[in-house]
Amino acid sequence: MRKFDQQFNAPVCGIDEVGRGPLCGPVTSACVYIPPENLDNPLWDQINDSKKISAIKREKLFEPIKELCFFGIAEATAQEIDQFNIHHATLLAMKRAYEDMVDKFSISPQTALIDGKFAPDIPCATQTVIKGDSLSLSIGAASIIAKVTRDRLMSQLHEKFPHYGWDSNAGYGTKTHMEGLKSHGLTPFHRLSFAPCRAIKNKA
Repeated sequence: MRKFDQQFNAPVCGIDEVGRGPLCGPVTSACVYIPPENLDNPLWDQINDSKKISAIKREKLFEPIKELCFFGIAEATAQEIDQFNIHHATLLAMKRAYEDMVDKFSISPQTALIDGKFAPDIPCATQTVIKGDSLSLSIGAASIIAKVTRDRLMSQLHEKFPHYGWDSNAGYGTKTHMEGLKSHGLTPFHRLSFAPCRAIKNKA
């Protein structure tokens, strides 16, 4: 993962998102730039695609990663997903995460590595990377930051809306979530443009 980022001679950051598939909640993105002086830290040997790391390990890595890098975190809401569609909302969240990092730390990476096939409109060169969260150290770190951030948010929302199992399913359409939709209906955090939610809305 380190070698992939190091093939770029100039400073690079990595951008990744989580939450494209759930029926509710935001799509969340993170942008990470790792300063050269921190690249030798052994912590980076533990970094991988957030989906391949246990929730417990992701939580343990979350704060140490943030201490060793410059980062930005942002989201696009369920309402924005409904307004723009999930593809464009994802790119919007990525753009916001990049802007959040630049605004907070006043840095300007020359290239941004983007997980997936599509890049947001940001003021630097972009390079899309299929399965980037498994190939790029900065994208992998961003995936963990984004995942932990979103999972924590969904757990907080679960306390207000306990009938959908968001603390365990993060908003995905599990059996518990679907049963909650049938018995308790929609919340302000559901994506009304997604088929299961749209069907319930249309029945109302």
